[in-house]
Amino acid sequence: MISTRAVLFDFDGTLADTAPDLACAVNAMRAARGLQPLAAAVVRPYASMGARGLLRVGFDMTPEHPQYIAMRDEFLDLYGRALCVHTCVFPGMAELLAELEARDIAWGIVTNKSSRFTTRLVEELGVAPACVICGDSTPHLKPHPAPLLAAAEKLDLAPADCVYVGDDLRDIQAARAAGMRCVAVQYGYHGTDNPGPATWNADAIISRPAELLEHL
Repeated sequence: MISTRAVLFDFDGTLADTAPDLACAVNAMRAARGLQPLAAAVVRPYASMGARGLLRVGFDMTPEHPQYIAMRDEFLDLYGRALCVHTCVFPGMAELLAELEARDIAWGIVTNKSSRFTTRLVEELGVAPACVICGDSTPHLKPHPAPLLAAAEKLDLAPADCVYVGDDLRDIQAARAAGMRCVAVQYGYHGTDNPGPATWNADAIISRPAELLEHL
């Protein structure tokens, strides 16, 4: 097995369960318009898709809609006011991160989420990644490899020394394009437009954070 010197995590749906607070923002918008709240289970699959996915599930709205920009900005404003009320790292993640540090394996975050939110969440969750690459850190978003390559460069490591862990097909595509090994998580959000991790061609699939240690 190739030695692993760093593990990079997607954020929403992989490192942290952010869906409850994202759902609260969507439901606040629905309440303001006299609509019934959506159950958390309905919103959850869309939580990795950002505002585009959440407006889709909340209002059946796509970016082509004339009100999309205004609705997106309203959603982001509401989310930013209360982005870490119910959000937490997934069960077992804190123990995994501690074990990585004990093994002298660096870990970081590579997410399409804006630094506007990611920086605050990292601070409020009390985690200490060696690097954080956000959706506005490079000119490209995943599945482009640029964010993952930027993380490897920041850690002064070759991409082959890194493992990327994610809950979406674009995470695996980005890792492949960057020359990193990749692990898909079963416990994440996964979206609604693909059959799930078994079809993504990941190097491994895990159902809980601790299982990652078997693949390093």
